[in-house]
Amino acid sequence: MDIRKVVARNLRRARRSVGFSQEVLAERAKVDRSYVSRIETAKVSVGIDTLANLARALGVRPIDLLQEP
Repeated sequence: MDIRKVVARNLRRARRSVGFSQEVLAERAKVDRSYVSRIETAKVSVGIDTLANLARALGVRPIDLLQEP
């Protein structure tokens, strides 16, 4: 599977499981909300530092966002 799609699915699932909107996640990870949207729709690749910030904001490990189900 395309790594962008893997990250998109895992990010969306993790965000929803903690009850965050894209806006809340973006604020906590210090990124723009539209960037979170583009990641979740697999339109952009996410940098490693941003991936770590998103994972931290969600309370998961970065690897959890990269692993295929």
